[in-house]
Amino acid sequence: MDRRYQAVIFDLDGVIVSTDRYHFLAWSQLAWQEGIEFNEQINHRLRGVSRMESLEIILEKASRRYTPVEKLKLAERKNEVYRTLLGDLTDGDMLPGVAETLSALRERGYKVAIGSSSKNTPVILERIGLSGYFDAVADGNGIKNSKPDPEVFLLAAGKLGVPPEDCLVVEDAEAGVYAAKRGGMAAAAIGEARNCQEANYSLTKIEELLLIL
Repeated sequence: MDRRYQAVIFDLDGVIVSTDRYHFLAWSQLAWQEGIEFNEQINHRLRGVSRMESLEIILEKASRRYTPVEKLKLAERKNEVYRTLLGDLTDGDMLPGVAETLSALRERGYKVAIGSSSKNTPVILERIGLSGYFDAVADGNGIKNSKPDPEVFLLAAGKLGVPPEDCLVVEDAEAGVYAAKRGGMAAAAIGEARNCQEANYSLTKIEELLLIL
């Protein structure tokens, strides 16, 4: 594909920074407390989806049904543990090549944004030293539907003032790639999503964005 993009929208977790281990630990603790089976296979299904949707997946293994109020309390408990764990996060937790790539994109005149389903996005960006760095941030606090719905990416594009077709999304989850495509955007897949057939580009490392752009 030979075209000129105006903006790059990044997923946060797994692209800019990795907090997978914190999510896993927090969900593991909750599941153990509730006597629910939880393992890496189940954890993999949680990638790219919202907290409440993740909880529903975990509760598939529960021996009883939970009321809507109980589910909200469970989600809050998980998030409290997760936010406590995030206290250990620093700028050293940015994934390799991210800082250099972001700086190069800004120097080349591209707008950059975050498009994440996480409601903890502001906290994470602050902890890794990127608070206020992006031209726009769209996260779980401003959307109703999580990926693969394109809402968060369309919100980011809207905040940037850039048409969806002129945006390139960088994602590490297939759900995010599908979301980008449904929103009329191109998608560059990295990490576990790099073999996704829906992606326009496959990246082995984030710096390869500079070759595409």
